[in-house]
Amino acid sequence: MSTHAASAPQSLPSSTTSGAGKALAVGIVGIAITACGLLLPDNAHSVALSWLVGVSFWTAITIGMLLLVMIHHIFDASWSTVIRRQWEHALSAFPWLALLFLPLVLASWFGPRDIVWPWMNLDHVIHGGHTVGADVLYTKKASFLNINMFTGATAVFFASWVWLSSRLRKASFTQDVDGDIKWTHMNRKTAAFGIPIAALSLTFASIFWIKSLEYHWFSTMYGVWFFANCVRGALALSVIMMLWLYNRGDYKGILNTNHLHSVGQLMLAFTVFWAYVTFSQYFLIWNANVPEETFWYNIRELNADGSPNQWKYVGIGLILFGHFLVPFLYLLSYKHKIVHAKIKRIAIWIPCVIFFDLCYNILPALKDEQGNPLPLFSLNLLWTITAVIGVGGIWLYAYLKSQPTTKLIPIHDPRINECLQHHE
Repeated sequence: MSTHAASAPQSLPSSTTSGAGKALAVGIVGIAITACGLLLPDNAHSVALSWLVGVSFWTAITIGMLLLVMIHHIFDASWSTVIRRQWEHALSAFPWLALLFLPLVLASWFGPRDIVWPWMNLDHVIHGGHTVGADVLYTKKASFLNINMFTGATAVFFASWVWLSSRLRKASFTQDVDGDIKWTHMNRKTAAFGIPIAALSLTFASIFWIKSLEYHWFSTMYGVWFFANCVRGALALSVIMMLWLYNRGDYKGILNTNHLHSVGQLMLAFTVFWAYVTFSQYFLIWNANVPEETFWYNIRELNADGSPNQWKYVGIGLILFGHFLVPFLYLLSYKHKIVHAKIKRIAIWIPCVIFFDLCYNILPALKDEQGNPLPLFSLNLLWTITAVIGVGGIWLYAYLKSQPTTKLIPIHDPRINECLQHHE
């Protein structure tokens, strides 16, 4: 074991503490600016959907890190041991994310029921002049799509993520103190039952929170699409974390090019996976040409009068360039995976594209009187960006507050020596 690893500091530099305070300040400012959107007339629905984008974005990344920790344990991986510690710190954000999601639930209970999800208000008028309560498709799904089920399910989602995270963090952090191998075995057991729990919960969360905004639509690939974004976002942010710690001096002598190459390979793999899932969903719906399914894409391409809308070009940009072509071609290069400046570029690119992907899935629920989705590049985008910044500031605050509570790396993990000498 390297001397640096053996003497990993119990408390990180003071910049971590000051950074946490700055992150909290940024988060509060972002939340405040987003809330200012409520002062505009008839803008509550827009702000609520923007807030849903912000919370979903950071929740997806944190779920991805939870999955990466459990996958690390279930495969008894060695190369990701030092990186795992940063994922564990990020998991401390789950309680904050639950708190930040709460306003959407409370607004649905005590404000206009359809402020976010139209099916919560049975009197909400849908296309054709019918109401949700008189809609046969809603009637078939009413036992699933109701505010009581939604509230209970959301509570279960966050409770399961917080519980799994707490078990994983406690075992890992305690092992730093006593070095007992039993904590490694405990985390393997947690991962064994935790992966199915996380897979099911993220699937139902994506259906409840995002897909049900257009509850007439059917897709069996939606949970897999969300899973792909969860892991891609987590991997990209992991690179940013590692390079930040390396440049600060903490990871020097610990992080090597082979660690970055391994993460880069996974980023490439999940780029292809996202493309496969998304293309399969689009192709099957296009090929079947069933109106109950095609309408979801139609409103993201054409207005009621047949003219193309902004979302058509957003969709083309996501599929052809943002989510697939650019990262796929970029990550084929070995140098682009190991040179810090180069892998950092794509690590910033991928979360930005995930942001637009979530906008593409959520914001078209905002419609004008003709039923056309409101354009992306409008004032609504401001609230969405500030929501992501606001939630992100709180997420970063939780991460930085957790860092000084334990060692920089899991020094007593049985795989730590193998990890420090990781090679391709």
